[in-house]
Amino acid sequence: MKVALTFDTEFPGRPTLPGVEDRILASLDAAGVEATFFLQGRWTRANPETARRIVEAGHSVGNHSNYHAPMNGLDDELLRHDIRKAEGTIQSVTGVDPRPLFRCPFGAGQDDQRVLAALEELGYRHVGWDVDPRDWEEDRTAEELERLVPDGVLEDGNDKTVLLHAWPLATAEALPMILNALGAESVQFVAPGKI
Repeated sequence: MKVALTFDTEFPGRPTLPGVEDRILASLDAAGVEATFFLQGRWTRANPETARRIVEAGHSVGNHSNYHAPMNGLDDELLRHDIRKAEGTIQSVTGVDPRPLFRCPFGAGQDDQRVLAALEELGYRHVGWDVDPRDWEEDRTAEELERLVPDGVLEDGNDKTVLLHAWPLATAEALPMILNALGAESVQFVAPGKI
């Protein structure tokens, strides 16, 4: 079974503790697992060292827009501007082109033909997910994530893409146990394009 472990890396809508991304990177490194980080342009500009560490650690990066706005709510011009601005920031900060991986913030626009056509025109394809433990919910605990992620991945034996975020403390706390549980099931961690 193949699993793409992905982290939306963005400014959260509430205060968070510093260093969560570092804990996630340390857990991935300890387990020898490569993941994919969807970088928001504004976040990348504000956190260049962390963005570079993600790339230096061997992880894939994708584009998660610049402003983290619902993509289907933007007009054509602003939609393309937002995608290009994030792309330029990610490239200049990390030295890596995020194409072809793009994830719509909130998933808004992932089924909208206008948004998908703009992504394709700019060299992207939307990467959705199969498992969403809603780690962004304020009251979500590490213990819940330790159960929800493996259960979601293993429920039917099919390859899966997992949606996590790089800022919730619960995610950082749960990640070592998640990686252990999936590793015990001989899961093969891959980039989203390999699912």
